Amino acid sequence: MKAQHHSGGHGRAPERATARYRPAMFDPQHALLSKRFAAAAAALSANPADPAPWSEVAAALEPTRATEPELARIVDARDAAALAALVAEWHAGTRLLPEQDRGVLHSALKAFKKSLKLTRLDDESRIGGGAMSSGRKSGIVGIRPPDRFAREVWDELVRTGRLKGGRDNIYEMPPTPPAGDR
Repeated sequence: MKAQHHSGGHGRAPERATARYRPAMFDPQHALLSKRFAAAAAALSANPADPAPWSEVAAALEPTRATEPELARIVDARDAAALAALVAEWHAGTRLLPEQDRGVLHSALKAFKKSLKLTRLDDESRIGGGAMSSGRKSGIVGIRPPDRFAREVWDELVRTGRLKGGRDNIYEMPPTPPAGDR
């Protein structure tokens, strides 16, 4: 007896179950808590009864719950209006980002500067300056940022003016004002 293959009905391919988008696991050392909260606020504005955004931000907040009591209060109360207001204040720059985010942004900028410096040094050390010359200045002004940080981190640094660019995933330091203008 020959086994029959069932394809889900009348010769059609089996239907695929649609999976709901699940954001990647939150990494508190390389991603921004504020962006996770902003995504939750957007999801809650579309569907206030959905419990999934609250579960996701609660899980993301867990490692820093003790240092962010206001965020913990908003999540515990499931106060969508307070969450939306807080996200708007972060975006407008009228409120400091969570301490965890400030640390991630600082670490990312430090890693970017170090990577840029090493890339420039590598470029300057290439053969071609001549034995008696004092070398040459690197023409590199922008680089690809370190991969260990999420794209949202680099976008936030651009938004706040601490980096320039983002086109073709190349970023650069903004110009520094002359010494008299500081």
